[in-house]
Amino acid sequence: MNALESFVYNHVKNNYIVKTMLRNAYQGFFDLLPNYESRFEKDIVVREDSFFGFHDSDPFSRDCSKTLAYRLHIPLRMPGKSDLLDVGYWTGADFSEWVKVGESGAWNYHKGCRLQWVDEAHCIYNTQHDGTLVAEVANVETGQKRTVSWPIDTVSYDGCYATTFSYERLQHEMPGYGYLYGDEDAYMKESVSEKTGLFLIDLKGNRRELLLSLKQIADFRHEPDMDTCFHFVTHTEFSYDNRYIAFLHRWYRGTSRNTRLLVFDRVSRQLYASPTSGMVSHYAWNRLGGIVAYCRMEGKDSHVYFAQPEMKEWKRCAYPRINCDGHQHFVDDDWFLVDTYPDKWRHCKLYKVNRKTDEVVLLADVKSPKQFVPKDQDHWWKCDLHPRVSADGRWVSFDSVHTGKRSLCLMALD
Repeated sequence: MNALESFVYNHVKNNYIVKTMLRNAYQGFFDLLPNYESRFEKDIVVREDSFFGFHDSDPFSRDCSKTLAYRLHIPLRMPGKSDLLDVGYWTGADFSEWVKVGESGAWNYHKGCRLQWVDEAHCIYNTQHDGTLVAEVANVETGQKRTVSWPIDTVSYDGCYATTFSYERLQHEMPGYGYLYGDEDAYMKESVSEKTGLFLIDLKGNRRELLLSLKQIADFRHEPDMDTCFHFVTHTEFSYDNRYIAFLHRWYRGTSRNTRLLVFDRVSRQLYASPTSGMVSHYAWNRLGGIVAYCRMEGKDSHVYFAQPEMKEWKRCAYPRINCDGHQHFVDDDWFLVDTYPDKWRHCKLYKVNRKTDEVVLLADVKSPKQFVPKDQDHWWKCDLHPRVSADGRWVSFDSVHTGKRSLCLMALD
């Protein structure tokens, strides 16, 4: 954002309705002017009518011969209960061969059905059985499946555990991020509940425990404005050593929306809160136990690196050159990728950023056609780049609509 855009954003950022109206009007003016085409630093592989979704997991197999993805069968509209999503992976030369593993009846455009690797031979994804949300673990070689009794959010790196929460509460407050099915953990009549919150699933034993209730979470370093708000958790992520679980705690009331980043230590059972002020949107771990997050610190919104899970030491990353929200994924312990939302020209950028030196490298400048702008919260079909990096740092996978269709794109990294 330039200085004027940043000034306006800082004055309307707490009201998403006003912010959306001003954004649409601003972009609408530039729609009248000549635009430019997408630019990529390297050649990309494009697979149309396919996508992966969120930025918080690695879709590549360890040998990078497969990359998990979905295939669409509906036009640009919100999915209904009868709309199935193909689940599988791309493989072969230039990832040109599609292998279907299964189907999901519980999905959205932003997070798909939370498809992830459990180990080299198995993947897991959410679906529904007779209206009940569950997860299926599938052997990608044999096709054999087994059912986990609850939907999952994120799988631990050792493949033993998964996090979960109420997707009904999430869908209620963030339409387009949950599913069209209720769940027994919602307790929708309770703004903050002792019976639901952050759960941990033992994937092998098909057992679940409540790690932290919403009441416990809200009571921890309680803030006065939490009292009259509706609370929920989302965006969970394991540290690489599987010891810590990070997640976003959100409390909403009307147009008032607040979020903080919390980290739970599974060994000591300690809970840590980010020293942010009202806003955390996205984050990612590196292998050192550090976290980069887009958040508000000392009145400024920026990408901030927290040096340890306790989040006591921090520094801003590449500010003010990178001064807008985005989705991060680490390439290695120092470099991370981050995208941006569409600017006034409706172009999204993909950057590589060094959290130590603040060096910034532009990898892609991608056009996002107007038809993918959501009309409102109930028509949330936009497409973010959501960069995901293979474990060896060789490949980046991202979603794009620059061809006019939602597409999975792959680019080799140095």
